[in-house]
Amino acid sequence: MKILALHGSPRTIQSQTRRLAGFVLEGAAGAGAQTEMVDLADLHITPCKACEGCTLTGTCVYDDDVAGILSRMREADGIVLGSPVYVDNVTGQLKVFVDRLADAVHYQVLTGKFGCAVATTHESGGDEVVAYLNHVLNYLGIISVGSISIATRGDPGAIDAMEPEAQELGKKLAGAKRNGYSDPVQEGILADNRAYFKMIVEKNREFRTGEYDTWVQRGWIR
Repeated sequence: MKILALHGSPRTIQSQTRRLAGFVLEGAAGAGAQTEMVDLADLHITPCKACEGCTLTGTCVYDDDVAGILSRMREADGIVLGSPVYVDNVTGQLKVFVDRLADAVHYQVLTGKFGCAVATTHESGGDEVVAYLNHVLNYLGIISVGSISIATRGDPGAIDAMEPEAQELGKKLAGAKRNGYSDPVQEGILADNRAYFKMIVEKNREFRTGEYDTWVQRGWIR
């Protein structure tokens, strides 16, 4: 079992959000998972230019680090998304990466995986950011098992105080793969997403035959 954390702070190893995500990974590791942390700010991620090249071929026109990250996401059983709050939203580093996942969203290539979200902020916006990150997980076909947001208010011990809760979230994420996890609300959201993206898959069936056949085999296209 593999759990992958994608961390969006430009502060990388000095980030409080990274520390929080690390506690989640520690909990998952304690439940038997192999874990990995990716600092997006250390990678080469080019902003999407909306050329729709990926729509035609399934491959982005940019030869950067995104394909490698997506491959690791596909290999993982669980995904942790983490970001500090920057002007009441996720960081630019994380948002640029998310925008590059449009084709993965349309074809629901991460279906069957589980995830969770973490965020840190000084005062406000944390709940909104984890809600957005869980929304991204659902867009990718991933069921979220929960989230944690922390408003530190300048307290240097605020992150450490949440270590037990964060480790429990990691254990829950690992357990979702091993024991199963169901959320009817999210499952309804995922079904609605697939019903919408079905139009894209059907439209592109002549030059994306493999992906179209996968949707037929899964019963998403009849």
